Amino acid sequence: MNRVAVVTGAAAGMGLAVARRFATVGHRVALLDLDGDAAAGAAEDLRTAGADALAATVDVADRAAVDEAIAKVRADLGPVEIIVTSAGLDEFRSFTDITAEAWAHMLAVNLTGTFHCLQAVIPDMLAARWGRVVTISSSSAQSGAARMAHYVASKGGVVGLTKALAVEYAPHGITVNTIPPGFIDTPMARRAEARGDLPSIDAIAARTPVRRAGTPEDIAAACAFLCSDDAGYITGQAIGVNGGWYL
Repeated sequence: MNRVAVVTGAAAGMGLAVARRFATVGHRVALLDLDGDAAAGAAEDLRTAGADALAATVDVADRAAVDEAIAKVRADLGPVEIIVTSAGLDEFRSFTDITAEAWAHMLAVNLTGTFHCLQAVIPDMLAARWGRVVTISSSSAQSGAARMAHYVASKGGVVGLTKALAVEYAPHGITVNTIPPGFIDTPMARRAEARGDLPSIDAIAARTPVRRAGTPEDIAAACAFLCSDDAGYITGQAIGVNGGWYL
């Protein structure tokens, strides 16, 4: 069925792959990203391929900007029935070097930004008595990660938020799940590798049970299933897409 899907962080990496996958299965797709030009270019590519897509420049930490973008989506595409929250940022700092400002900014984007986006679209799903929510958390929220305490805490909050909403909205036909990715080869990961914050991608892939890094398309495939009618009995779950890492 053709539905309206919102994807945040959709200008690159996992979010872009999810938006493309949704367009392939016939959904009308809204690509939200802080990099509005890149999101607009991606939306144009989808329209050229025959999809119904739009883009909006959004800082998910800014509630007014989120509300404005969702209002545009409703006006141009219709009420929102699917959302994947992929917008986020990472940073590597020793715990004692994390400033209060850095801590607050990380939570504002990764956790509060997720809150803003979900709260903005849940009313549409309640009205439809059908909805699919997938948050993108992190396997680091399950395993921990050195020099990423603020990032791990923010993603752990996303997991908790997901589970709370799954219980609250299950009676209304809305499923809420999270994907904590393992190591995914994205532009963000490549930048961390270039800075020396991560080992080489090849080294990580060699230690992964399936012997490769994940791809954004791996995440998109899982999102497509979780956002389908077939996944109506799956909610409140952390679906690890991680190449076999035991967490």
